[in-house]
Amino acid sequence: MEYSLREIADLVKGELIGDPDIIIKGILGFDDAGPDEITFVVSPKYIKRINETKAAAIIVPPDIRETEKGLICVANPYLAFAKVSTLFHTVPRPVPGISDKAFMENDFKHGQDISVSPGVVIGNGVTVGDRVTLMAGVVLGDNVVIGDDVLIYPNVTILERCKIGNRVIIHAGSVIGSDGFGFAPDGNRYYKIPQVGIVRIDDDVEIGAGNTIDRATFGTTWIKRGVKTDNLVQIAHNVVVGEDTVIVAQVGISGSVTIGSHVTLAGQVGMVGHITIGDNVIVGAQSGIAKSIPAGQTMSGSPVMPHNTWLRSSIVIPKLPEMGKKIKELEKRIASLEKERGRDGTGI
Repeated sequence: MEYSLREIADLVKGELIGDPDIIIKGILGFDDAGPDEITFVVSPKYIKRINETKAAAIIVPPDIRETEKGLICVANPYLAFAKVSTLFHTVPRPVPGISDKAFMENDFKHGQDISVSPGVVIGNGVTVGDRVTLMAGVVLGDNVVIGDDVLIYPNVTILERCKIGNRVIIHAGSVIGSDGFGFAPDGNRYYKIPQVGIVRIDDDVEIGAGNTIDRATFGTTWIKRGVKTDNLVQIAHNVVVGEDTVIVAQVGISGSVTIGSHVTLAGQVGMVGHITIGDNVIVGAQSGIAKSIPAGQTMSGSPVMPHNTWLRSSIVIPKLPEMGKKIKELEKRIASLEKERGRDGTGI
């Protein structure tokens, strides 16, 4: 596959500087790209080295102009990189068909051009749409509903009555619809609370590998349109995740949390249950959230605090042992001064 630089610039709606007829045959990183490939730069580290790349052309921010390479200037080079990568790295789809080594219970309804690999298990009353791919070892519980153009990687389990929208991708080993963690103590033992709700995943969601998304105790655990989760994310019962939210690896979300739209939760963020995170909130890595956060805030730390406050605090933390030592010395000097004042009659 090859494209002219003009075709690529038109795709990303960028300003082209240089020869529009340069032929591009691939896309690679800054240090790996060759003379028939395109790369991109965003960080100052690579902008300073822009003339060192062997790439034929570079996707750059609008203020980069001075280089002998072909340039495509765009406001968001990273987004343009993603679009160009799609040109050269399309995801191959398996040949449509249902393997004779898959197992299906009664009343399985499906659309056109589906692909069902060996080892897939499909329960009673399952419905899937057009162009759905179920890779090896996928398990669909009774009455699961899946939309069109869904890609489910190996060993994913979607348990009974859960609903998956259109153009959803679920990566290997994830479990959708496991029981929520609900137990009632009587002082000596814990009694299991039946988890009778479902998980609903809306259109254009991508779920990473090894995620666990618990069904609601009652009602719905709801992952709204456009949400993207990284690997090893835990989402508990009755959580609602708003549209276009990004959840990075090892985040843990407790039960009945409501997360707004366009939220970013960085790696290993944890939060207590029954709180609300407003729209457009950003939370830094390893933060611990114990109370609700209003919309538009940037927060970090454990316990979580405004990001700028956390930055100032983090500078002080390494100095605490020395500060403690100085405080003890000052306490001794003050005690000594007070004792001397008392002895010569000038003090108490």
